[in-house]
Amino acid sequence: MTTGDNNRRRSRNGVEMPAHATANVLAMPNIRHFLAFRVCFNARFYYPVFAILFLDFGLSLEQFALLNAVWAATIVLLEVPSGALADIIGRRRLLIVAAGLMVGEMAIICLAPRGNPPVLFLFFLVNRVLSGAAEAAASGADEALAYDTLKQAGRAERWGLVLEHQIRYQAIGYVAAMTIGAAVYDPDLVNRLLAWLGASLRVDQGMTLRLPLFLTLVMALATLYQALAMQEQVPARTSEDGAPETQRPTLREAFILTFRAGRWILQTRFALIVILAGLLFDHVIRLVITLNSQYLRHIALPEAAFGVIAAGFSMLGVIIPRLARHMAENRQPRFNFGILVVTSFMGLAGAALFIPFWGLAPLVLLYSVMVFNQFFTSHYLNQVTPSAERATVLSFKGLTYNVGYGLVGIVYALVLAYLRQGADGPPGAVQSRVFILSFEVLPWYFLSIVALFIGFAFRHRPRKRPNL
Repeated sequence: MTTGDNNRRRSRNGVEMPAHATANVLAMPNIRHFLAFRVCFNARFYYPVFAILFLDFGLSLEQFALLNAVWAATIVLLEVPSGALADIIGRRRLLIVAAGLMVGEMAIICLAPRGNPPVLFLFFLVNRVLSGAAEAAASGADEALAYDTLKQAGRAERWGLVLEHQIRYQAIGYVAAMTIGAAVYDPDLVNRLLAWLGASLRVDQGMTLRLPLFLTLVMALATLYQALAMQEQVPARTSEDGAPETQRPTLREAFILTFRAGRWILQTRFALIVILAGLLFDHVIRLVITLNSQYLRHIALPEAAFGVIAAGFSMLGVIIPRLARHMAENRQPRFNFGILVVTSFMGLAGAALFIPFWGLAPLVLLYSVMVFNQFFTSHYLNQVTPSAERATVLSFKGLTYNVGYGLVGIVYALVLAYLRQGADGPPGAVQSRVFILSFEVLPWYFLSIVALFIGFAFRHRPRKRPNL
């Protein structure tokens, strides 16, 4: 390549442009659409009323639990195959599929009939399957496309900057969706707003029930637009002997690619350690976050404040990414890992005390670790993963996290059953006492798996430290 070539970049239409024109990576079309895709895909207005929305439609608690199990199982089954499919048919095409599935999942729930429980359950069952499939399809493909956009432009070192803005914008979108979704679900608030506007229309719960769903359907259409606007980045592929491949593999080679990526993870010790370290923090903190509302009730906070508190936690995604990028670029991975271990233990130990009101502080620590963990895992894993297998490897990470979360949920249920044995008193008091005792177990469980991980990481540490 000549010096002149080094000083030029090609735009999407093939016209040569100076290198300084690509200095602002956030202005690159694929990066802009990636950021918007993440915001639109995750800004779901029904999240703050998720459980009560299902119940107000007419579903039972048992049906709600079953539907969530179907959703999780769908993600686990499709996570890695979807990553391989992205590396085969193209990341942009799979993102279009993911956005289309999101449109489908929201359209069918918007049309779900009330008053016929069997038919209603069928509508929600299809919704949960489509939602899980959309999550699996989007997982890894969007990030792989964005990273390879930077890599082909010679700007891969700016991935941390993109991650920082992605987490920040996604947090802002999530806060907006939480606030607006909870507001439009309340018929009294909507009626007061209509009266203030001078409108004669009045609504009831049966009408406001669907407003968060229709708003999310609008976001699904926006997500589809962003996916269609992206441009495919075709990574260079190599065969087993290292020779370049000029064509993508066929669809029937999906499983070969999947096993190849899995073998690469097992053989690349640093990548394996990064994924396992991310799993270490993710599964136990996700368990606490799942039990968030029950914990807030036990530290004497009013239920009316839960939505505001959740939105406040989401704002951590606006503040933390800049610090996470500084640490990722200026500190060694083991230093960052140590910081997260100490912070996680402090959060878990503090939560186990159930201090009224001030018990929010441990949750702040745990939510912060989740943001740091998301940033560090993506930063380190993308740097060592081959472009041709990036989406598949990232899907393996997602699969590992979901399996870990499912397993810790089963273990937690067994712990609750054990603690409940021999407990006397009113059912409500017994349930409260068992819940508190279960939180006292979590810090020591966490330290145990940290010790196991450190032993594994030391034994399987990379012979050659990656150039990060």
